[in-house]
Amino acid sequence: MTIDSKDMLKSILISLSHIDYIKPEDIPNIDLYMDQVTTFMDTHLAASKRYPEDKILTKTMINNYAKNKLLPPPTKKKYSKEHLLVMIFVYYFKGILSITDIQALLAPLTEKYFQKDETFNIESIYKEVFSLEQSQVDKMAKDITDKFNISRHTFESAEEDREFLQLFSFICMLSFDVYVKKQLIEKLIDQLPSS
Repeated sequence: MTIDSKDMLKSILISLSHIDYIKPEDIPNIDLYMDQVTTFMDTHLAASKRYPEDKILTKTMINNYAKNKLLPPPTKKKYSKEHLLVMIFVYYFKGILSITDIQALLAPLTEKYFQKDETFNIESIYKEVFSLEQSQVDKMAKDITDKFNISRHTFESAEEDREFLQLFSFICMLSFDVYVKKQLIEKLIDQLPSS
């Protein structure tokens, strides 16, 4: 197994720099039917797919989100811009949190801010949160580079499987970071007031 470590880190950092989010102004200001929602999400979040055949959002997922109260029900089978913004939050959370945790996190937002004509609404919350996340990219790039460089100095005495073991070490450090942050997120969710 031969892994070009410089190309791997460069590829990771390029991927990180291309992370983007759906901007509220990119979402149509008209309500959409379910097929239009799945097409919109699949098109705008395609870069986050691991494999080309992966689905970003399916009709079954949307129905389950509404059934589990992660998403307010559609109006006359149509989904508003705010529905799509909530679905985007669900999309990002579902990879690391349980449905119950997502529900606990989003319920207070949708109950208080969904379809409110005030200046502070789901869209303004979405914009604020995603502007914070975008500002973290440089910090993440540095952290990933540091972990990568540390991993390159592990298993130096192993000759036969050194590259694999160093890659394994890098993956373990990244995984530990995710594990600790997931534990912290769950503890914070457990502290949320019951609705």
